[in-house]
Amino acid sequence: MTENEDIQGQAAEELRLPEIKYKPGLNKLDSFNWLKDIPSVPDENEIVEVRFKNTRKGFFRNVNALRLETGDIVAVEASPGHDIGRVSMVGHLVREQLKKMKAFQTPEELKKVYRKAKAVDIQKWEEARKLEIPTMLRSRKIAEELKLNMKIGDVEYQGDKTKAIFYYIADERVDFRQLIKVLADEFRIRVEMRQIGARQEAGRIGGIGSCGRELCCSTYITNFISVTTTHAKYQELSLNPQKLAGQCGKLKCCLNFELDCYVDAQRSFPSRDIPLESMECTAYFQKVEVHKGLYWYSTDSRTSANLISLPVDRVREIQELNRKGKKPDKLRKAEDNWEAEPVSHDLLKNNSLTRFDQPEEKKQKHNQQHGRRKNRKFIPKKNNK
Repeated sequence: MTENEDIQGQAAEELRLPEIKYKPGLNKLDSFNWLKDIPSVPDENEIVEVRFKNTRKGFFRNVNALRLETGDIVAVEASPGHDIGRVSMVGHLVREQLKKMKAFQTPEELKKVYRKAKAVDIQKWEEARKLEIPTMLRSRKIAEELKLNMKIGDVEYQGDKTKAIFYYIADERVDFRQLIKVLADEFRIRVEMRQIGARQEAGRIGGIGSCGRELCCSTYITNFISVTTTHAKYQELSLNPQKLAGQCGKLKCCLNFELDCYVDAQRSFPSRDIPLESMECTAYFQKVEVHKGLYWYSTDSRTSANLISLPVDRVREIQELNRKGKKPDKLRKAEDNWEAEPVSHDLLKNNSLTRFDQPEEKKQKHNQQHGRRKNRKFIPKKNNK
């Protein structure tokens, strides 16, 4: 253990702050180091990635050639003063991350890593972090008193307590010049206002989605693609805003995940707006099962009663006959043997806790047979010779 790490450990014990420890994989927008088993190369840590509060990260230049590892607490250059953060990525993977983020910057343009954080730096940093929630609550009241149509969602203090970033969301342009003056006089710090979107706010705050997992915007999504109700229509989802909206109040980002599969599957599908004419009835489209390739029709265009399911090929065939002025005798062919009605399966059928237990009758028979074998005496065979 180096002297600097020893100082950091003593400071953490004195302050009784267990959150000082860095746990890879349990941080927002964490990155997996898939090159960790490759031997390091000299001058490979020229550029490092440093993590700050929530989803804010940045790239910095290691000008002093420090031996940095993931989880080290460092003091980095800021404007003005310095900031405190944790090293989240080192080595060759940083170059790949720069390409992915399209951060086309030369090392000379990046800000510097000053040093590994000392005990005094960590203590001041933790004092600043404790001020963030009271500052946010007070700033909300000030904005309400000034009658500003905005919501301050998060406050992040700089490591040296000389500056704070106020993250806010607003539907329209806000004149917050008076707010900056009041906040600067109230907290005696430099104030930076940074506007973010509703999805970015959800990523910063974090939470658990309806799927039971951590929000995608706080785990790996960095570029937010617009989502519309058309995405839900392609996937045959009911346009229920309560089910389609995420915790940010916008449509869920996961509606984009499987969209391409549905679009590709429906490219060769026939038109849905054309009713099917047959000798027995006229069928109107009601719904579709995309990946099964089934169209569902009913004899009444206003209700979904008497549903009839037809494969895509049969629908295309009937539409071709109708264009020629012909009508088939029936919608379904007589030789069709496929099962049209959906069959439900019990997915937990084989997951019973007693599925490995033997039935009582078998147990009794087994015990009886086992007892007979025990009581059976060994009788040697007679030699007939």
